[in-house]
Amino acid sequence: MPVPSRRTPLRHLLRLALLLPLAACVTQAPPAYVTPGYPAQAAPLPEIPRTRVGLLLPLSGSNRPLGQAMLNAAQLALFDQNDPGVEFLPRDTASTSSGAAQAAQSALGEGARALAGPLTLNETAAVAGQARAAGAPVMAFTSDAAQAGNGVWVLGTTPAEQAERVAAAAAEAGARRFGLIAPDDEFGRRLAAALRSRLPALGLPAPIIVLQARLGDSAAAARDLVAQAGPEGVDAVLLGLGGERARAAAQTLSTALPAKPRLLGTVLWAQDPVVAQEPALTGAWFPGADPATRAGFDQRYQSAFGERPPRLAGVAYDAAALASRAARVGTAPVGEAMLGADGPVRLAPDGLAQHGLAIFAVDPSGEPRLVQPAPIPGAS
Repeated sequence: MPVPSRRTPLRHLLRLALLLPLAACVTQAPPAYVTPGYPAQAAPLPEIPRTRVGLLLPLSGSNRPLGQAMLNAAQLALFDQNDPGVEFLPRDTASTSSGAAQAAQSALGEGARALAGPLTLNETAAVAGQARAAGAPVMAFTSDAAQAGNGVWVLGTTPAEQAERVAAAAAEAGARRFGLIAPDDEFGRRLAAALRSRLPALGLPAPIIVLQARLGDSAAAARDLVAQAGPEGVDAVLLGLGGERARAAAQTLSTALPAKPRLLGTVLWAQDPVVAQEPALTGAWFPGADPATRAGFDQRYQSAFGERPPRLAGVAYDAAALASRAARVGTAPVGEAMLGADGPVRLAPDGLAQHGLAIFAVDPSGEPRLVQPAPIPGAS
């Protein structure tokens, strides 16, 4: 039998050659179209319920620049607290009692649960009644302690608080006999009442008090105190005076007493150039804001608003922060220490704000020297 050939027959090769061009001409079916999948639209975020706080500020008239600075400070307090659940309702008091009452009525009518402001004691008295009726705590900027209590807190540093702080510091340094020279007005009388109350609590004798007419002769008032002190003299004298009157009293006391006393002043001395330039007042002590805390507040304010804040902007910062806390929880945060613009601050049950005040010494350079840091109010 013949052996089968291993070669592909020629006729098969010719068939393949004829089929190749036809294969190249066959249309290729496109891939099936698939509808692109889009993600489902996200549900809108739920709106955060906001707690409203009324800001009662002098946003018109001569106090408008101060009112704007206070509004800025309040906004800074809200930013520092990082609380998106609080909404401020700024209202213009027009620096009048009637304007403050209308501003409070407007804010409370729109649901404000707490009020920060107003500025003065008369404005505070005008808003207190309707705020109490609405159950809204008031964080007023005034330093008049007579407005404090029953839902109203006085956020300003009171004369009594200043006198008590600086007298305690002097007593701790060894002073035993105290005197006071101050104007015969509400400020001076409150300084006197504070010393009469505080010194016996420290186991010290009652102070020698000389209240002079508001525009009276401070040197004569100093000579009157020296005469009452007698040969024993006094160890410390609080001067509720500033400027030229503080200078005149200090010069007389430094030469007329048996021994030069430690002179004491008020927070107003921090920005009194006459006090800094008087040699008889060099080394005198006065209370003031915690320097590091206030510097931090000033820096944050200037970074945010392009200018340095006025001194009273710090009170607005504290009031706005405390009012926000009160509105959120429904009651004022009594007894809780908070770091404010000027240092530690704490609301007392009697309606006063207790401030941690540092003690400074007057320095000829014009830059007060820190003597004692600010304590935390209420700390044992």
